[in-house]
Order: sequence, then structure tokens, then C-alpha cells
Amino acid sequence: MAEIKMGVVESHFADIIWANEPLHSRDLVKLCEKELNWNRSTTYTVLRKLCERGIFQNNGGTVSSVLTKNEFYAVQSEQFVGNL
Repeated sequence: MAEIKMGVVESHFADIIWANEPLHSRDLVKLCEKELNWNRSTTYTVLRKLCERGIFQNNGGTVSSVLTKNEFYAVQSEQFVGNL
């Protein structure tokens, strides 16, 4: 499995999705404007990157997780142990 990771800002963005999913992408844009002071293009760029990593999905404008928060952190722990 490819290494799955997120930076600090991506983690905050992911927390917004996990706390509100499923949600429409336009609602995600509004939340990110409020919480992160991001514009629309930044939200979609980060969402696309995390979808490419297999963490989230955007189907027909509905954003939801592929990995739950607990599953993501379990994978992180396995990767950390595997790198020791």
C-alpha cells in the first residue's frame, strides 16, 4: 500500500470533512471559507489531492470519506511501525 499521510493544514481540512460528512462540495467551500479563510480554488485543490490519496471521495458533488478518521490514524500507526 502506498504511504498515506497529511500535513497539519490538510489534517484540519480532513477534520472538517469527517465532522460534517457527507456534505456537498459547495457546503465544504463555505465551511473552509469560515474555518480556514480559504477561497474556493484552494478547497477544491486540497480536496482533489486527498481524494487522489484515497482518503476522501467526491461523487457528484457529495464529499465523503473512504477512510474514517480512526481508519486513517490506524494506517498512520502501521506505517510508522513499518518504518522503524
